Amino acid sequence: MKPLVSLNWNAPRIRMKNKKIGIIGGGMMGLTLALRLAERGNRVTVLEAGPSLGGLASPWQLDDIVWDRFYHVISLSDLALRGILEEIGVADSIRWVETKAGFYSGGKFYSMSNAVEFLRFPPLSLIEKFRLGTTIFFGSKIRDGKRLESIPVETWLRKWSGQGTYEKIWRPLLKAKLGAAYERVSAFFIWAYIRRMYQARQSGLKKEMFGYVPGGYARIITAFEQRLRQLNVECRTSCAVQNIGKTGEHIEVTHANHDVETFDRVILTVPSPVIPKLCPELSTEELDGYRACEYLGVVCSSILLRRNLGPYYVTNITDEWVPLTGVINFSTILPPEEISGRFLVYLPKYVLASDDEAFAESDDAIRERLLGVLERMYPDFNRTDVVAFQTARARNVMALPTLNYSEQIPPAKTSIPGVFVVNSAQITKGVLNINETIEVALDALGCLLEE
Repeated sequence: MKPLVSLNWNAPRIRMKNKKIGIIGGGMMGLTLALRLAERGNRVTVLEAGPSLGGLASPWQLDDIVWDRFYHVISLSDLALRGILEEIGVADSIRWVETKAGFYSGGKFYSMSNAVEFLRFPPLSLIEKFRLGTTIFFGSKIRDGKRLESIPVETWLRKWSGQGTYEKIWRPLLKAKLGAAYERVSAFFIWAYIRRMYQARQSGLKKEMFGYVPGGYARIITAFEQRLRQLNVECRTSCAVQNIGKTGEHIEVTHANHDVETFDRVILTVPSPVIPKLCPELSTEELDGYRACEYLGVVCSSILLRRNLGPYYVTNITDEWVPLTGVINFSTILPPEEISGRFLVYLPKYVLASDDEAFAESDDAIRERLLGVLERMYPDFNRTDVVAFQTARARNVMALPTLNYSEQIPPAKTSIPGVFVVNSAQITKGVLNINETIEVALDALGCLLEE
């Protein structure tokens, strides 16, 4: 099959092959790099510290089902991801579903899935709705958001949406997603979200469509690993790396168990704050740059229920007493019959990676607190309907898009010859999602393959 996204492998500058390459990190980005580099005839080894491949897309067991630890959907515009899925043989099984979006505001739920519902939205006056609609429409027409990097998101939104709309809608949503850090974020952040929202809609029907692969990312990662195996790529899990440095003509990788192996090239796909610990030989400027990169982390609970929690895939929350970024009702996409007749809901809360309290809270405390929240939000919710409740945590999920962010990103090629960094902090064209990480990997190939 012809992939939806491909690279011109005949480009004159792309010559490197038959090299021994180590890739640190077995998420979708690392696996994509392994695929393309192995196709070029290189000997590739993927080193993943976790017990399974996939990174933030890795699956886990929730009661008697296996599904994704964190919520992921496929958008119609995710051409890079869909291209990879086609190559590993699972694209034909994607199931597309029309979804609805809701708002929880003033203790009530409102549907916001079409123009009529938008006009009926009670929390905003007619002029405030007009200003909000103008902001979203104008933002969707901006093709390159780079010029917005120099504008604080608050300044841009107040200008286009007005004071009332900003205070009632935008500021609560920004605080729910970013906490107090929203004051340091550029307008690029909201533009990227508006752009992805528009891209999720079919151009003719104007409906929000998302897709999933039956079996979730467990099936995708298995198929990916099988394809890599065919190309003689070695994938090792539970294989933490302790140090990376230059030794003569080779790159020396020291594992946590103190075993040492050498490579011709090493590519790190790990979060930026981790890199100084692994590569202390980098220049002072590089080390400072990686340390300065702020990340959002997430504490995300998964709940299996006996009854559905509502009609909305995503419920945006403007009531600041709710300690959630949103409510993700995945069962509006995933039919209950595929998960033993149950209903799957995610309850995410994004926080700065340095927020130790959020990550220190026990699973039992989180369960009791969030079940109490659901009881207050949903009058029909009953704890007896809870089949399973588990909480996943990830400290470094998304680099915070601060002012002039793209100008501060260290290049992929480091000061250590043969060592490269390709990670999600290099996303500068959109908001963090799996498609964007794959695009970053594909964009970096020219630099990686060049001799």
